[in-house]
Amino acid sequence: MDIVVIGAGYAGMTTALRLDRRHRVTLISADAHFTQRIRLHELVAGRQSVTVPLAELTRGTGITTVTARVTALDPATKIVRTADGREFGYDTLVYALGSRTDLSVPGVAEHASTVEQAGELRARLASGSGDVAVVGGGLTGIELATEIAETYPAWRVRLVSGTEPGATLSARARAHIEEALTRFGITALNGARVEAVQPGLLRTGRGEVTADVIVWAGSFAVPPLAAKAGLAVDARGRMLVDGTLRSVSHPDVYAVGDAAAVDIPGADVSRMSCAVGMPIAAHAADVINARARGRTAEDFRFRYFIQCISLGRRDGVIQAVRSDDSPIELILPGRLGALVKELVCRFTVASLRLERRFPGSYVWPKGSRKSREAVVTRVARREGSSR
Repeated sequence: MDIVVIGAGYAGMTTALRLDRRHRVTLISADAHFTQRIRLHELVAGRQSVTVPLAELTRGTGITTVTARVTALDPATKIVRTADGREFGYDTLVYALGSRTDLSVPGVAEHASTVEQAGELRARLASGSGDVAVVGGGLTGIELATEIAETYPAWRVRLVSGTEPGATLSARARAHIEEALTRFGITALNGARVEAVQPGLLRTGRGEVTADVIVWAGSFAVPPLAAKAGLAVDARGRMLVDGTLRSVSHPDVYAVGDAAAVDIPGADVSRMSCAVGMPIAAHAADVINARARGRTAEDFRFRYFIQCISLGRRDGVIQAVRSDDSPIELILPGRLGALVKELVCRFTVASLRLERRFPGSYVWPKGSRKSREAVVTRVARREGSSR
């Protein structure tokens, strides 16, 4: 069977490496390297590299890697088109284009840096001083603000957020983050939702904020490719899939990672993260393998376990969560938290290397089978609303 995987992030790589070697697998990526996205804030702070060559990760697997940007899909003819004019046919398509920082707020694309521009941002910070405004009180914004403050003391850092930093975490975790921000000299401006970005200026609901460098760490957005191709998607453009991660509108297409709107048993739609993206990808490969052998495909099962936040290189918070991703008052703070976060980051790449040698070796926490009925009901409702 000819399988085309588009996207070589955590999800795309996991799926490609886990597929049976008897399939003819083509992996199409805009870059010749796999990027450890969860380490990009470290690259801003001076880490030398956060990439691994695709050729290294796929060596000896028989996977054909193609460096090209996918520009169009034609599900009717089962063709993937790339910017350089090539076309790739498939029997099965795995859609793994992931997500990027949302640039929809006016002026962000023109006047702010994002985590995807980590190299350029590092060069700018290393060669100057002044005021930095990091926009976003989620985990990415917190990690960027603390890394910048720790590494570049010549810069005054302000964290601008519409909510309290780490608002989705427990009270103990938020308190530890607040202590870390204070220790690093970071000023937190909460309740200041940014409405527009201008050169050196943020326009917020609480007035104007000036800065020499603006770092945007808002929410994520997915590419519009699936929607443009006529595949069923949700309001955010994420592909709608059934319990086996197959498109509800095109059975020859599977979606994995951030690009997929996956209903998690006992929770809600999957959070855009490596923590759930890799399990989704691994299960999709298992489903494709099972169906190719004439076996029954099982529905995806997963349970959230922890959330990890680094606060510079020597501090962090590991937040324990319930199966539905809601926090409990149990954390690992400080150096121990930083150590566990580092081990988690290493585990992701180690898992890919292990899949290369032993396909099917990756495992993840799975929830109960009892909540699948609720998931089926939610999927049916969303599928109906998409028509």
